[in-house]
Amino acid sequence: MINYWYYTGDTTYNEVTMQALVHQIGANKDFMPENQTKTLGNDDQAFWGMTALTAAETNFAPPPAGVPGWLALAQGVFNEQTRRWDELTCGGGLRWQKFITNIGYNYKNTISNGCFFNIAARLALYTGNQTYADWAIKAYDWVESTNMINDEYKVFDGGHVEDNCTKQDGTRWTYNAGVFMMGAAAMYNFVSLLIFNCGQR
Repeated sequence: MINYWYYTGDTTYNEVTMQALVHQIGANKDFMPENQTKTLGNDDQAFWGMTALTAAETNFAPPPAGVPGWLALAQGVFNEQTRRWDELTCGGGLRWQKFITNIGYNYKNTISNGCFFNIAARLALYTGNQTYADWAIKAYDWVESTNMINDEYKVFDGGHVEDNCTKQDGTRWTYNAGVFMMGAAAMYNFVSLLIFNCGQR
């Protein structure tokens, strides 16, 4: 809906879009509202983080007074998710669910890691901060190392920690490919800017 406003100039849905975004921020300003926190997966939180990043990128109307800006909210999601990066199973990656009590906690799915990659890549481009780019590379390399993205760039759904993510769920969803395509485009632009800036010196 932010993109709809950005490309058409039609503000009809801006108020309801703002209402949804602000409601979803939650008391801790991390897109984990109390009514959803116990069931919210890393991917669910990241979808809102990506939306906040889109709001920053398009210069959408700022949130109300007392609410962090869109960039800060996206950075907050990124910072929380880096703390959940799990090196103890499958050599890295984010689990689908955040809490051990949730079904899916032992599943490392491509969409959660793809959204994290997407946010990191776009933050790198938006801020010029290499740390975000390093995390984007780390996330992409991990997904590729587990064969969740294969040599033909087919993107699969994920793997289970019980077998160290060695057996992939072969289901392919377009949104998995989509978040990686957008993140890859951001990384391309980030690297292009680095090359350009180096050439200008």
